[in-house]
Amino acid sequence: MVKNISSFGRNGVHDFLLIRASAIIMTLYTIYLVSFCAFADISYVSWTQFFGGTFTKVFTMLALVSILIHAWIGLWQVLTDYIKCAKLRGFLQLGVIAVLFGYFFSGLFILWGA
Repeated sequence: MVKNISSFGRNGVHDFLLIRASAIIMTLYTIYLVSFCAFADISYVSWTQFFGGTFTKVFTMLALVSILIHAWIGLWQVLTDYIKCAKLRGFLQLGVIAVLFGYFFSGLFILWGA
């Protein structure tokens, strides 16, 4: 078995479960948003009230984290499958991690910032 620093001790079953769990959360969040859009009169006021609620904020952050987990596992698998040069792969993985952290903190500040 090949050990890699970017695998963080995961295995295929762990990745499989994370992908499936994150997909379920993203599906539920999509249904939540679509149902709001279908049954509400969408205006600036209703939209800000909808996203001002604590449940929506928490659910949005959970969906964002699920998207980031889903993206990391998928991109990690693609990079390890197709980029054979270890230095280039490590550099690209570092870049992906930086972008994903940027997305996380952007979402955090947008949702919970003043």
